[in-house]
Amino acid sequence: MIARRLHRETGMGLPEKLWNTSWSFVLLLCLVAGVGYAMLFAAAGGNAEPWAGRHAIRFGFSLVIMLSIAMIDIRLILRLAWPAYAAGIALLLFVDLHGAVGKGAQRWIDLGVLQLQPSELMKVLLSLALAAYLHRASWERMGNPLFLLPALAAIALPVALVLRQPNLGTALIIGMVGATVLFVAGLRWWKIGLVLGSVAIAAPIAYESLHDYQRARILTFLNPERDPLGTGYHIIQSKIALGSGGMFGKGWLQGTQAHLNFLPEKQTDFVFTMLAEEWGFAGAISVLGLLVLVVAFAFGMALRCRHQFGRLLAVGIGVNFFLYIFVNVAMVMGLIPVGGVPLPLISHGGSAMITVMFGFGLLMSVHVHRDVEIEGAREEEA
Repeated sequence: MIARRLHRETGMGLPEKLWNTSWSFVLLLCLVAGVGYAMLFAAAGGNAEPWAGRHAIRFGFSLVIMLSIAMIDIRLILRLAWPAYAAGIALLLFVDLHGAVGKGAQRWIDLGVLQLQPSELMKVLLSLALAAYLHRASWERMGNPLFLLPALAAIALPVALVLRQPNLGTALIIGMVGATVLFVAGLRWWKIGLVLGSVAIAAPIAYESLHDYQRARILTFLNPERDPLGTGYHIIQSKIALGSGGMFGKGWLQGTQAHLNFLPEKQTDFVFTMLAEEWGFAGAISVLGLLVLVVAFAFGMALRCRHQFGRLLAVGIGVNFFLYIFVNVAMVMGLIPVGGVPLPLISHGGSAMITVMFGFGLLMSVHVHRDVEIEGAREEEA
C-alpha cells in the first residue's frame, strides 16, 4: 500500500527511492559518528559511560529518522515548510517563557530523556522556510525590496528570540544561514555589502548591549593572558593541548591535558582539542577532511538537483553544517571568541545530533527526489 502510494505521487516506489539514496553519504556520516564515539570513550577515561554509549544510541536513532525523512516526497516537505517554521518559532517562545535554565542561559526544553534546544532546530527550519518562499523567485523579484521583506522578517524573528536567551553565537549562525540562502537565490552583492556595512557601524553600540560574560569573552579572545585562571583558562589550556599533540599525537587515551582535567568541557565544546592532542596534527586534519567531505556532498547534491527548492534547501543545510565546524574549530584554536557551539556528530549533545541528522534527512530527500518536477518553478526553469 505505501509503496503504491509513493509510486503514484512521485513516480518512484520505495525500492527505487532506496536505490537513489546516497549510501556513500550514509557511510561517511557513520565514520564521523564513529570518530565521535572513540573520542567520547576516551573523554571518559576508556569507558562507554556516560557519553559514548549515549552518543551511539542517539546516532542510531537519528539515522533511522534521517532515512525515514529521505523517503518523504519533497513536494510534501515543501508544503509543510512554513508550518514547520511556525512550530519552531512556537518552541522558541516556549523557551522564553518556560525554558530550563543552565549555565546562566535559558535555552532548553526539558523532555526528561533529552534537553531539546529549539535554537539548534531553527537553523534547519529557517533554511526550509526560505527555500519554500524563494524557490519561485526570478532575478527581477529578488531585486524588489518589498518581495524580500517577508524573508528578512523570517530571519530576524528567530535571531531576536535566540538573542534573548541569550545565545549570541547561535543567533549569528542563524543569520548567516539565512543570508546565504538569500544570496544563492539571487540577492544582489551590493545589498549584502550594505547590510555588512550597517553591522560594522552598529558594532560599537551592540557591544555596549552585550551581557557581561559576552564582553568578557571578547576581551579574553583579544588577550587570553589577562585572566589566565579565570575567563582565559579555557582557551589557554586548549592551545597547550593542541600544541602538545605534535604531528602524530600522544596516542589514544594518552592525552595528559584532557585526562588530568586541565582541559575543560572535553566531551562537548573542546572535543576537537582532545582529538588533536591524542591523534596529533595528522589525525586532526584527517577528521577535518571527513567533515569537509560531508559539506562537499551537500553542495554536490544541491548542484545535481533540478528544482530550485531543493538547491536552496541543500545549500542552507550544507552551510549550517560548515558553520558548526568552522565556529567550533576556530573557537578552540583561539581564532574567535569562545562560544557554546559543538563539533557536529562528534561532540556529546542530543539536540545538535538530532538537528544535524534531521537536516541531513531533508538533504537526502532532495537527493532522492532531485528529478521531481515541482509546480510553480521559478521563471528561469519553466
